[in-house]
Amino acid sequence: MIARSLLAVTAAGLLAACSAGAPTDADAGSTQDQAGVLLIEPKALALRLDAGDAIQLIDVRTPEEFADGHIEGAINIPVDQFDPATLPDPQGAERILYCQSDRRSGIAAEKLAANGDTAVHMKGGIRAWEGNHLPVTRD
Repeated sequence: MIARSLLAVTAAGLLAACSAGAPTDADAGSTQDQAGVLLIEPKALALRLDAGDAIQLIDVRTPEEFADGHIEGAINIPVDQFDPATLPDPQGAERILYCQSDRRSGIAAEKLAANGDTAVHMKGGIRAWEGNHLPVTRD
């Protein structure tokens, strides 16, 4: 129980805004940028996945990049094919997007936000995920 509490405190401490002065939402493990798009740190996402939170994880990189390594359970919808109107039903799960560095997932997240949907993407992309020694799977 103490270890879980320490993990939660550590995760909250790892949150950082993408731009100076951006409001944070420590309870959700995310920050918000100027466009109303939420960012989540890789370690905070890993904690939520480990906890079994309902998340529809979408990797917006190319199929080749996806095959080279992705987060387990992610689906691949390349950013050039990303259309909020045609996304699979998340069935109550929160959608979280990621890419290589966070540029393409930011573009896709802005499309979601413009469509009136909640838009969350992982800060730093798969590079940051792997930089935090978090696991990837290969197909």
